[in-house]
Amino acid sequence: MSELGLNTISFAGRAASSAQFKALYSEGMALVEETATYLDGSGRTASKVLPRMASVLYAAESMRLTTRLMQMASWLLLQRAVNNGEMTRDQVLLEKNKVRLDGFNVDRNAPGWNDLPEAFRDLVERSLRLQNRVAVLDREIYRPADAEIIPDNENSVQAQLNLLRTAFAKH
Repeated sequence: MSELGLNTISFAGRAASSAQFKALYSEGMALVEETATYLDGSGRTASKVLPRMASVLYAAESMRLTTRLMQMASWLLLQRAVNNGEMTRDQVLLEKNKVRLDGFNVDRNAPGWNDLPEAFRDLVERSLRLQNRVAVLDREIYRPADAEIIPDNENSVQAQLNLLRTAFAKH
């Protein structure tokens, strides 16, 4: 590692207990609540009139959506617990191994996707964006060695663009 790398301050730990984390936590929990309300209410009604392919896709995607949100909520709750001193980092690491923050991508070209209710597709898209943000923060906090090391001579703007490309890349 370069001398610069040794002197670089990691803001991920601070970010995890900052106002930004609190906003992320609130957004995540609000999305969980909004999704539950939708799936139990207007989403249930809308799903009953979908064409057959869309109906099957709706059932599968709603399970993936719920699982994705529960995994993110678990991560957010664990992080909040460590921030509040309710758990140690080591305790969180043990529990965090049970949480999956990847592997829940969506096939927007699947037959029936465009027939799904717009509100449902919006919830799926928002959950994927939130999942990505949580996964990036998780990597920065718990696996800093996996974070991209910026060469000494690289333009800092270009480095930020590369980090953004990595964060929003389709997996």
